[in-house]
Amino acid sequence: MSTSIPCTILRGGTSKGVYLREGDLPTDPKEREATILAIFGSPDKRQIDGLGGADPLTSKVCILGPPPTTGRGKSADLSYTFGQVEINEPSVDFRSLCGNLTSGVGAFAIWNGLVAAVSPMTVVRVYNTNLDSMLIVEVPVLDGRPVESGDFTIPGVPGSGAKIQVDFADTAGASAGALLPTGNPCDRLNIKGVGKIDVSMVDIGNAHAFVRAVDLGCSGTESAATIDADTELSRILERIRAHAGVAMGMIDDPEKAAKVSPATPFVAMVAPPQDYENVIGGNNVTADESQFLSRLMFMQQMHKTYAGTSTVCTGVASRIPGTIVHEARRPSDRDQMIVRIGHPAGVIETESAVDINGGAYAVNRATLERTARRIMEGTVYIL
Repeated sequence: MSTSIPCTILRGGTSKGVYLREGDLPTDPKEREATILAIFGSPDKRQIDGLGGADPLTSKVCILGPPPTTGRGKSADLSYTFGQVEINEPSVDFRSLCGNLTSGVGAFAIWNGLVAAVSPMTVVRVYNTNLDSMLIVEVPVLDGRPVESGDFTIPGVPGSGAKIQVDFADTAGASAGALLPTGNPCDRLNIKGVGKIDVSMVDIGNAHAFVRAVDLGCSGTESAATIDADTELSRILERIRAHAGVAMGMIDDPEKAAKVSPATPFVAMVAPPQDYENVIGGNNVTADESQFLSRLMFMQQMHKTYAGTSTVCTGVASRIPGTIVHEARRPSDRDQMIVRIGHPAGVIETESAVDINGGAYAVNRATLERTARRIMEGTVYIL
């Protein structure tokens, strides 16, 4: 006999996820994971027997519950746990955070009465269990309901919607212990099978490792499909990711990185601003539209657009002198709070404010602007 579980499917930014209430899932961690895998139809490369879309950007779960009564989250409106559901493996990775779907958390909370709707803007304080951090989500509201229509557009998402803003400033150092986990804006790592290469490791939103595209024989203008087709380049990027994870204290053995921590740290190739073709939108992006370019590896595949937490982390990294991202950013724009990142499907913006006092760094603002909408509400059945 099948088991029924209430669920909502939302698009948040350039991702799509299944949103569940904590109280509707088993309390035992193993049973909870098995239930989530069944909901998504994993492991199966097509996820044909579940709600997963056979793509890392659509194989994501958000679990919402009451806020904790003690600790950092006691002043929150609700708690939020994110899970990256593996497609080909029977595993859910709870180590990372999805910035895109976080925008949907605020809307979900209002739709489901977890917070009171306040017009014209409802501020939702979300305690994220993955990073033990507070996220601030600002959701436009009209007549007691989240506004979904509007004129704000996102590269990689058709149409337009109402702008939702998420501030990730509190997540600095949450994954690896410090904004600069090694204490340096740039390190030279000696990586087996790759050699010596400069890497900037920065941790906000999720931990990231940034490398120069030119150091890997790339221009930084490549499409996601072009990079994925280069198996040797993909292998090198995964090796860099694995060794950076060790350097940041997140992974014990680089040989096991893809299994024990497939999502984090993320790895990205950055390059100075240039013209390039947006193969998804079918148009050209000119060099003056962005301040630098980045191509992001996510779950061992090149991201077709750009992850939300990566937007935040990349923006903050571009404000820290000595990082590879700061080096790639157009010099005349380095003091601006607004950061414009050129990715395979266009340009994404973030606000980044970092105070630097000697060797100490304080992130005061690290925002992501997204749209979100409900796609369906109903019941999912699992065997």
